[in-house]
Amino acid sequence: MKFKFTAALWSPPRVLAIGFALIILLGASLLSLPSVSADGQPMRFIDALFTATSAVCVTGLVVADTGTFFNAGGQLIILALIQVGGLGFMTMATLFALVFKRRITLRERLILQEAMNQTSMEGIVRLIRRVIIYSLSIEAAGTAVLTARFAAEMPLGRAAFMGLFHAVSLFNSAGFDLFGNYRSYTPYVSDPVVNITAILLVALGGLGFIVISDLLEFRKRRRLSLHSKVVLATSGALFGIGAVVIFIFEFTNALAPLGWDGKIWASLFQSAAPRSIGVNTLDIGSLRQATQFFLILLMFIGAAPGSTGGGIKVTTFTTLVGAVIAMMRGKDEVVLFRYRLARERIFKALTITMISLAVVVAVTMVLCTTEDRAFLRILFETVSAFGTCGLSTGITPQLTDFGKLLLSLTMFAGRIGPLTFAYALRPKDEKELFRYPEGRIIIG
Repeated sequence: MKFKFTAALWSPPRVLAIGFALIILLGASLLSLPSVSADGQPMRFIDALFTATSAVCVTGLVVADTGTFFNAGGQLIILALIQVGGLGFMTMATLFALVFKRRITLRERLILQEAMNQTSMEGIVRLIRRVIIYSLSIEAAGTAVLTARFAAEMPLGRAAFMGLFHAVSLFNSAGFDLFGNYRSYTPYVSDPVVNITAILLVALGGLGFIVISDLLEFRKRRRLSLHSKVVLATSGALFGIGAVVIFIFEFTNALAPLGWDGKIWASLFQSAAPRSIGVNTLDIGSLRQATQFFLILLMFIGAAPGSTGGGIKVTTFTTLVGAVIAMMRGKDEVVLFRYRLARERIFKALTITMISLAVVVAVTMVLCTTEDRAFLRILFETVSAFGTCGLSTGITPQLTDFGKLLLSLTMFAGRIGPLTFAYALRPKDEKELFRYPEGRIIIG
């Protein structure tokens, strides 16, 4: 009886939720120390908790300007929280276990399977090794390029730190920056080096490690998995459609002062930004409401499973679209790239979407009551928090303490995933010993 209680209490979803919560509390405690602020004044704990949650959940929403409020020590703490949050604390724990040659237990493999959103434990440790190698290699390459670019404007030491911070932040879809005064990447709206590097880092982080592994082994295997095909096709389509929509909607508005090269780069960058990146080269608050609402839709969809991004995930979105098309065509099965999807996959996609919608609607309604802000701006911040995106219309620093706490919980739920969050809260499973008779209701 005691073993059953312990096994239920420390189920993989609960371990993930508790682990992330403990890291957030540790980060909040460190960020509230006076020694990490630029002026020596300690940050209020509620603000430190919000910042730590945003970093660990790789979101990017901030209540204090990272580049001016924190000194180098505080910025290093945020960088460490981003790295742990992006890769996942179990991945980091596995890294230390591999370094010290400690055996990975069965329970740890189960937790890793849950953390990486895998259907099987087979090859999970090998996958973790690849995740670590890919991540560090991509971050190192991004750091080198950004350091070389920033070295033209500042001393080499500062350029190296800026390059490292922003490469890690971009790849992990964190959205933090050190440019100061909440400017994000607006000074580089027409800079091809910064734009290309940022978009590539975001794309690689948002595709997921399974897709990256598939692409690297393509020359040997000569085929891609169905998962990789769906992620690449959907991500490419959303990126292209997003850039065109933003270019059209903002051509005479936010893009008007820019030249043709700036218009194109800004449209591409803002199309990549809702994939959970959280940085921008255009002032989000100045965009048309139609553009802001379109960005909300992209943020809600998010990135790919097993990636550093959030949202309901592109595979969930594609599965639902496939189900709608199949129903309209009178088909009984959802087929993608000549593969039939199991019904449990469709039910899971529907469950994730409905839970996500419920969270977004509930949080938005509460914030509309407690915060004196326009509805669309509140909805934008809510979806940005839940999708761990970090794009903001600028109202986050002015939220009440209750609003900050609620958005912190929203970021937390979005990071560990709505389904995992629900599993972590539910009671122990009990096997049903009977089935109810089938009934019929009228739909539509």
